[in-house]
Amino acid sequence: MFATPAFAQAAGAAAPSGTDGLLSMLPMLIGFIAIMYFFMIRPQQQRAKQHKAMISAIKRNDTVVLSSGLIGKVTRVEDAEISMEVASGVNVRVVKAMITEVRAKGEPAPANDTKAA
Repeated sequence: MFATPAFAQAAGAAAPSGTDGLLSMLPMLIGFIAIMYFFMIRPQQQRAKQHKAMISAIKRNDTVVLSSGLIGKVTRVEDAEISMEVASGVNVRVVKAMITEVRAKGEPAPANDTKAA
C-alpha cells in the first residue's frame, strides 16, 4: 500500500544461485576448518603425544597418579600394565593408559600445617 514501484521491483531480486553461492561460502568454510584444526584438533594430538611419552618413560619406584585419584609407587612395569603399591604390602595391577601424572621420585609430601596449640 505505501510501497513505491521501485521498492517492489528491488524486493524481487533473486539471491545468487548454484555455484555462485557455494563459491562465495567456500573461503568462510575453509577458514572455519582451519580454526577448528588449530584450536581443537592439534592441541589434542599434542597432549596425546605427551601422554604417550610420559607412559613409555615410567620406571620402577616412580610415584604415579591414576585418573581415579589413586596415588602409588610403581613396583613392576610390563607392556600394557604396571603393578603399583598403594599401601605397604598391597599391590594393584593398573592399565598404563589410566595414569594421568608421573611424579618425580623423592618428591616431598605436602606439609601438614595443623599443629596443636
